Amino acid sequence: MENLRIDDFTEYKFLSGVKHNPSGTHACFITHEANMDENGYTSNLWIYDFLKHHCYQLTSLGKERSFTWLSDEEIVFASLRNPKDQDLQKKGDVFTVFYTINIHGGEARESFRVPLQVQTLEPLGNNRFLLTCTYHPGRPSLHTLTEDEKAPELRRREEEKDYEVLEEIPFWGNGRGFVSGQRTRLYTYDGDSNSLEPLTGELLQVASVELNQDKTQAVVVGAEYTDVMPLTNSLYLADLPSLRIRKLSPDDGFSYFSAHFLSDEKVICRGSFRKQYGLNEHARFYLVSIDDGIKELITPDLDLSTWSTVGSDCRYGARQGLQSDAGVLYFVSTEGDSSYLNRVDASGQIEKMSIHGGSVDDFSVKDGEILIIALRNLALQELYSLKDGQEKQLTSFNSWVNQERSLSSPEALSFETAAGITIDGWVLKPVDFVEGQSYPGILNIHGGPKTVFGTVFFHEMQYWANEGYFVFFCNPRGSDGKGNAFADIRGQYGTVDYDDLMRFTDRVLASYPEIDGDRVGVTGGSYGGFMTNWIIGQTTRFKAAASQRSISNWTSMGFTTDIGYYFTPDQIGATPWTNYEKLWEHSPLKYAHQVKTPTLFLHSEEDYRCWLPEGLQMFTALKYHGVEARLCMFRGENHELSRSGKPKHRIRRLKELTDWFNRFLKY
Repeated sequence: MENLRIDDFTEYKFLSGVKHNPSGTHACFITHEANMDENGYTSNLWIYDFLKHHCYQLTSLGKERSFTWLSDEEIVFASLRNPKDQDLQKKGDVFTVFYTINIHGGEARESFRVPLQVQTLEPLGNNRFLLTCTYHPGRPSLHTLTEDEKAPELRRREEEKDYEVLEEIPFWGNGRGFVSGQRTRLYTYDGDSNSLEPLTGELLQVASVELNQDKTQAVVVGAEYTDVMPLTNSLYLADLPSLRIRKLSPDDGFSYFSAHFLSDEKVICRGSFRKQYGLNEHARFYLVSIDDGIKELITPDLDLSTWSTVGSDCRYGARQGLQSDAGVLYFVSTEGDSSYLNRVDASGQIEKMSIHGGSVDDFSVKDGEILIIALRNLALQELYSLKDGQEKQLTSFNSWVNQERSLSSPEALSFETAAGITIDGWVLKPVDFVEGQSYPGILNIHGGPKTVFGTVFFHEMQYWANEGYFVFFCNPRGSDGKGNAFADIRGQYGTVDYDDLMRFTDRVLASYPEIDGDRVGVTGGSYGGFMTNWIIGQTTRFKAAASQRSISNWTSMGFTTDIGYYFTPDQIGATPWTNYEKLWEHSPLKYAHQVKTPTLFLHSEEDYRCWLPEGLQMFTALKYHGVEARLCMFRGENHELSRSGKPKHRIRRLKELTDWFNRFLKY
């Protein structure tokens, strides 16, 4: 076998968006892979034929990132704008082109185009569709204007490029740019008349929309606001034949995460009042009457995340979320270090459908027949069928990785950090490990903090193991998978979580004497970047550090980033006007004068979640105090650099990290 290479991820296939056709005879999903020539990703549709037990590629345009079934044999999908419209694109117009293709062959044909950026599309029958679209107030599409109106509008747009007017928060969003005044709105589109009709107002931000079985009604989750986007929202019911929408829920401080029809009379919702554990409180399931909007809690004892928070840098593409089928709702939960598929019925009875550890990344259910996209053991994503808890692998896109590359299997290392509290961790040995030899080590810290590390494939850590490093990682307090109380570190950042990480490092060094304690580094991104910044201000035990997309100052993070205005008060428990001292107490920047560790900072220019000034402040402080430091900024990237950034940028990022550790740990 050969060693895993830094750029091997450019050959991986990432899967997403699996969905059965109406009768369940076929399923469609999307494969994504890096395109080094364009420094991006190609995405194509694939079909699985259940009758022939055969999988085949349907499209090859390379930009098919969303689709829906029109019928058992036809699919409509969005792709990049038609090349002949390039001149119009340069003028700043936005529209989405949809194509139709038959799953049994033939060329894709353009069906229609919508003069907005379409996020989701669902067919209603009779050439009508329900869409969610990005709406910019005061900016009409050029397609809707007369020829006399286009020229003045183009001149206005050219002038407006020099200005950005902000009137509400958040005023920007990670991966979306400036969003002040922008909304996701619900529309119907009639293909026969080429008409687009809005269902929701200009101030309502639509978070999710789900149709009933006969597609006459839609349940909508959204928040109507000005000035400040709230954390609470409301439930709406749209009657599609009459194009009327009414508010279904009371204003009671509830946060709806999603809503789905179980029948024409009942909707099952996932949400929380967030009263006991704040922002990160686990959602529970409620049954809501369509008549009066009264909700009934049906899972009072549920204490799990109702989605997957298992970390990996080997995914790409959007996930489906929850799905109702035959009167029950299917959802993914995070338990311990893995995520599982479950279903819940109207009585609140929960049944676990998958039993194998790893990560369920996506799924589709039709009449009880289940498909999942999953990470299993050290295998990359593949498509599986699931029946009676047993999985059958249907694809082998990535089998070559396990057959041709040397990989290190995670070895579990758990310990009790406090009375009744167990921390789960793992160690990757170097792939060329020889007992008695000495090796450097890297402590890797996950983001969140409410996510988890597990045993699934992680390219960067496998690469370091192939480069001769021990790599160790764990789920300290604040992580997901063990209930609300374990995840709740509000007001404690840098205290109990820091203790857990240091105790874990002690356990690893004691259990693996081949790790040279004088050659250990630390890294992490997002919350892991915060913890890296925190650690180097508290201890000199690490010989090198790499802080990625980090937080260094809770005051600047709290009032400049896209989530800061609600995340910081909730997680730290203070604002500059209520308790500035507490914000500063938990800010790594306060302790920068104590840092002795050479530190690399990696940030993306368009990361509005943990944005560039957080790294700049810490970098400047270290330089000011004579500590060796380096900062590498990636243009055109955001918070997702390590997971979905441009392939060449991802290679440069991993090279920066590895070169930094090689410099200080390999001697």
